[in-house]
Amino acid sequence: MRWLGLTLVILLLLQMVVLLGASDWASAEFQQVMVQRLVTLSPMGFIGLLLMLISSRLDHPGEAKLPIRWLICAFSSLFAIAMIAVIPMAISGNQALAGQANQTLKQRRDQLEEARRQAQNPEALKVLGDQLAQAGQLPATATDADQQKAANDFVAGQLTQMDQQIQQMERQRNLAVNQRRFGGTLSAVVLAVSFVLLALTAVL
Repeated sequence: MRWLGLTLVILLLLQMVVLLGASDWASAEFQQVMVQRLVTLSPMGFIGLLLMLISSRLDHPGEAKLPIRWLICAFSSLFAIAMIAVIPMAISGNQALAGQANQTLKQRRDQLEEARRQAQNPEALKVLGDQLAQAGQLPATATDADQQKAANDFVAGQLTQMDQQIQQMERQRNLAVNQRRFGGTLSAVVLAVSFVLLALTAVL
């Protein structure tokens, strides 16, 4: 069981070495990949260290200051420091994501408001009705009233579609922000506390 735990820890370290080998700390994208990878892989390291600790206590129940337990404490402390270090990156990434999403939503809302103002413009509706007639979407016998009604219906459909798209974007934004908040920031906090407790347990 001890070797199984050590294998899990080594696998975690190898995965992080591969990521750090292509490090670009100035890039926000790399920082978020770093946070996601570390939060995703750290439970594997925690389980590995826990297996090593359990094996050590089963093999040597009366001895507390074994080298293997100091090694577990050292690795646990290292992982705890790493988790604490990525918490600010996770928070800043969440804020950046929310800011970008809000800016995009504001642009789409402005476009929707502009489209609604155009829908109140009789001249714009008349031009649209003429375009629909020329495109063959209205019968040749269509009157001006028919063209106006067709233009109103067309604009109403476009406004409804834009409004639905904005609502969908809002749901996607909320989902992405909550996923990063709970799956990234809070998970990093929980893992940091867990590694600290594991480090203390290993030597006490």
